[in-house]
Amino acid sequence: MSKLIYSIVALAVSLLTANLASAQPKQLSPRPTPRQLAWQQLETTAFLHFTVNTFTDKEWGEGTEDPQIFNPTQLDARQWIRTLRDAGFRMAIITAKHHDGFCLWPSKLTEHSVKNSPWKNGKGDVVREVADACREFGLKFGVYLSPWDRHEPRYGTAAYNDYYKAQLRELLTNYGPIAEVWFDGAKGENAKDMTYDFDGYWALVRELQPQAVMFSDAGPDVRWVGNEAGNAGETCWSMINTEGMAPGVADAKYLNTGDPTGKRWIPAETDVSIRPGWFYHPAEDTNVRSAQNLVNLYYQSVGRNSLLLLNVPPNRDGLFSEPDIESLKAFRRILNETFKTNLVAKDAKLTDSKLATFVTLQANQPLTINLNGEQTFDRLSIQENIASGQRVASGRVDYWNGSDWQSLATFTTVGYKRLLRFPAIKTSRIRLTFTNASGPVELAEVGAFKASAGEGSAK
Repeated sequence: MSKLIYSIVALAVSLLTANLASAQPKQLSPRPTPRQLAWQQLETTAFLHFTVNTFTDKEWGEGTEDPQIFNPTQLDARQWIRTLRDAGFRMAIITAKHHDGFCLWPSKLTEHSVKNSPWKNGKGDVVREVADACREFGLKFGVYLSPWDRHEPRYGTAAYNDYYKAQLRELLTNYGPIAEVWFDGAKGENAKDMTYDFDGYWALVRELQPQAVMFSDAGPDVRWVGNEAGNAGETCWSMINTEGMAPGVADAKYLNTGDPTGKRWIPAETDVSIRPGWFYHPAEDTNVRSAQNLVNLYYQSVGRNSLLLLNVPPNRDGLFSEPDIESLKAFRRILNETFKTNLVAKDAKLTDSKLATFVTLQANQPLTINLNGEQTFDRLSIQENIASGQRVASGRVDYWNGSDWQSLATFTTVGYKRLLRFPAIKTSRIRLTFTNASGPVELAEVGAFKASAGEGSAK
């Protein structure tokens, strides 16, 4: 009798366990961490490339530069950050140390820094001024610390990793909250052989600035988009596989498109400069990207499930130059004019600017979306609730011409945001269909807009 009872109980437990397992929501894809989700929603962030290169007219310094050449007599980090804020940027990342090894803060670990420059009689700290300005104007603050150091004698030995981590500790403990730490994989062909302790670097960031995302070619939090031209992939997944992928040797094409079967959520960051070079060069004052070109970069980065990291290099006076400022102002004016008015009829789930409210759709389940009466528009914005993952692989949009549905546009991935551009049409409703998806799509936002006349043609 006891054996029978035992068997019945065992069967019941087995059935209960099976039912509970089947009741658990299926993990359809990797999902972002809270820090990654917050980072993606910044949309536009800025790089500030500034060092001795600014004064030598070089892109990569030699590491032999005399600190005496660094003297930006009018340096005004508040001007930089105020300009960025007015242009809609939400974070600034300063090149605290580039490949030349010159430190923009008075590091206790080297003499090759601002403390031995004439700027502010050696009492200045560029990193602090940028951090303070970011707090004043409401931007998040990030730092770039190049692992390649052409000045430090310990470079190429195991001792250099300790030196680098000590510098990283200085930056992570003395300047308040840091939102992004940028690890560049660049290294010259003739550089000393050096094995970077990236695991140790990343562990230190997690310990000291747990809310910061970390960039390197393939993560751990944010990946390179695969080019410096400002182009995220027309298809751009936030997932990739990183097995066997060493920093500095990742496949650019793979990083550009991501991987629908990727096991890790590592979204793409699109880094590009407003000038041909990354540092300020007087000869490039007439080669600053136009506002229209910057708007095009926005569509090709933010509008393709990436984030735009635009470099704006301060000049030798320590200021943003007027051509850069004017281009940034016009860039924001155009975007504001384009996206000011959503022509989609108000909807509690699709037009509330919240990813957490959404409509769930299956693949090939069309959704008719009404506009505010008959409207003329040429831009569409579509967003998934990426907190639950990225699921859309392809889709299409049709519009009602008064008697029939006509094709308007097709697209591949959506993710955080997909922006579509097309010749203007006039209609009162559109129909959205996701033709291929890895699971139920959580459609969070839909917008129809009329582009600003200022967009013109990208130059």
